[in-house]
Amino acid sequence: MASKIISVDAGSPAERAGLRAGEILLQIDGTTIRDVLDYKFYSYDARLAMRVLEQDGKTVREVLVRKREGEPLGLNFEHYLMDGMKQCSNKCVFCFIDQLPKGMRDTLYVKDDDARMSFLMGNYISMTNLSEADVDRILRMHISPVNISVQTTNPELRVQMLQNKRAGEALKIMDRFAEGGITMNCQLVVCKGLNDGDELRRSLYDLKKLYPAVHTISVVPFGMTRHREGLYPLAPTDKESAAAVLDIVEPFAAQCLQELGTRLAWCGDELYLKAERPLPDADYYEDFTQFENGIGMLPLFMEEFRLALPGYVGRTARPFTVATGAAAAPSLAVLLDEAAEKCDNLQGEVVTIRNDFFGSLVSVAGLITGQDLIAQLRGRELGERVLISANMLRDGGDMFLDNYTPQQVADALGVPIVPVEIDGADLLAKIFED
Repeated sequence: MASKIISVDAGSPAERAGLRAGEILLQIDGTTIRDVLDYKFYSYDARLAMRVLEQDGKTVREVLVRKREGEPLGLNFEHYLMDGMKQCSNKCVFCFIDQLPKGMRDTLYVKDDDARMSFLMGNYISMTNLSEADVDRILRMHISPVNISVQTTNPELRVQMLQNKRAGEALKIMDRFAEGGITMNCQLVVCKGLNDGDELRRSLYDLKKLYPAVHTISVVPFGMTRHREGLYPLAPTDKESAAAVLDIVEPFAAQCLQELGTRLAWCGDELYLKAERPLPDADYYEDFTQFENGIGMLPLFMEEFRLALPGYVGRTARPFTVATGAAAAPSLAVLLDEAAEKCDNLQGEVVTIRNDFFGSLVSVAGLITGQDLIAQLRGRELGERVLISANMLRDGGDMFLDNYTPQQVADALGVPIVPVEIDGADLLAKIFED
């Protein structure tokens, strides 16, 4: 895919050198630029000799660029990756996208498995579609960290779980990454009766052998929607199975802390909630490397809320409702009770939204839809606004998963919808917002 320049940042090195929108970047210092990784890697130096194809599609010209070492060139391209995204070739038995109902927007059905997105955006990859050239480039450019969906270190079981004959063989890539000094953050999605129990123990101890290249391991439950017709038969994670996972991971983490100085492995918040066990304190999670994977998200949120609360003592707030999923609702109710003790006449309520769209087994706030908010909040006394988690909305905050907009929900309920960042201090700020 051609690297067409769509704009040049004002005052940037590229603009000073005379590069123009509409031109196509061909080479930097004699190296053909295939994608965004090549572009970022080869544009690092202070002096660059660039070849571009002019807007006429025929004339190639040389451009010399001078800049500070590491300074961005200032070019923006037609496609973020400057290439097509690599699609997932797996048929994972636990895949959440396969459990989506029909009729949602097309982008929600895209399955990427692209190492470039892992490095640039934090996406997880299975390694099953990495070519030898891809692996060599990651090692040569020292692209790090890479986030890897491991699921199991048992090659045969991994083939079964990912439904890809390359899945077992691809595990050997991790050894090469470790030898090459590539940092890896790993994920184990636990499915009851498949990769739990002794298989989970095996995976944890196998990954420990690759420390410090394996920097973190997250253990999260398989998410089940009600749209699994014709899919691999899996049992939902219940209280007993969640507790069994915790009973394996927590002793392993304690052993790692003693031996390595880090817990290395953490369970997702959802496992503690399903097991009906207290969440660890925020300091348990060390540097929160896998925060976006639901690891320590709720404990950190609660700590941020409590640290910010003294700044609101004695203040009053307009009446409000907090609408959230079943997983977080009890914890948020505790926080509001604490705030009510220190603030004047706090009129707020936490309402648990049952996920009818995906099914009641889905309890996280980020998968609540606009139509479920309307159906379950309409007719209630909501105060002057409804506070929701910002991660219910796509990037940009303009749409729920079911294509409802915040304004449509607000119009249906008769009160504004106020997104709150995943930050306890932001919840307090929105509660006391004028």
